[in-house]
Amino acid sequence: MRREDLADSSCGIAQSLGVVGDWQSLLIVREAAAGVTRFEGFARELGLSRRALTERLGGLVEHGVLEKVPYSEHPPRHDYRLTASGEGLLPVLLALQEWGTRFVMGDGTTSGALGDGDLARVRALEGRQVPDVGLAAHDGSTVRLVDPDRWTALFFFPGAYAPGTHGYPPRWGEVPGTAGCTLECVSYGSRHAALEAAGTRVLGVSTQHPEQLAAFAAHADLPYLLASDQDGLAASALRLPVFRAGGADRLKRVTLLVDPRGTVRAVQAPVTDPAQSVDDVLDLVRDLRRRSGVDGTGSAAPGSPR
Repeated sequence: MRREDLADSSCGIAQSLGVVGDWQSLLIVREAAAGVTRFEGFARELGLSRRALTERLGGLVEHGVLEKVPYSEHPPRHDYRLTASGEGLLPVLLALQEWGTRFVMGDGTTSGALGDGDLARVRALEGRQVPDVGLAAHDGSTVRLVDPDRWTALFFFPGAYAPGTHGYPPRWGEVPGTAGCTLECVSYGSRHAALEAAGTRVLGVSTQHPEQLAAFAAHADLPYLLASDQDGLAASALRLPVFRAGGADRLKRVTLLVDPRGTVRAVQAPVTDPAQSVDDVLDLVRDLRRRSGVDGTGSAAPGSPR
């Protein structure tokens, strides 16, 4: 089949390849998901020639994957932002990432544990800005990854289910890295008051459906929100490591400590002791706030130089 014939095909795969069938276009979508919006930003991150980048951006706009949003009239300048159609491609990116990690860089084994490539990618998040992403919380609200008034202990986990909800996939316990989700969530609950006193909110994120998270939060009596990344918005924005189990992409266990300005100040990876990791986060946020001299509201911390 010739490329020019793809638009006439009745196959959805072929039609999709007619829009994003080259590596450059998919990487542009990847960067857009991570918060890049400006032409120069795409050029810097991807190293494409201006001509190639102009052509790819134009094609993605033409097909409704990106939209141009003016931010300057003189001279005319635009942001390029993902549309609903573009966000619909994010699970494709996650599937490619999981396949590449598992089969290209790995031996084909399913694992929820972090590999060397995973570790390098998540540790590189320290010092970076967290994109403005909103997720469905278990209480029906929309919650954002950054709280401008507080620090955020943002922990990503594979999955936790209330008893009797038929949630865990077959042979879940045999997948490395999946054990400890309930313990981690409950440990954050037991340290919640201390973390709040330290000017830090807790937000747990998995790819489970909101109703599954609601059932677990009620069962475990959690005093904080759990959020669903079932559409891959957060995973794509932060390029988080994933694995596939039970027919769905699952987040590998990673914790980010995010300040009120949205900067990742510390990364916990790997998390090998879920309960101890919560105490480590509490120590970290106390230390970082003391050294930065800024409390959870952006004011000078007590006892800090003014």
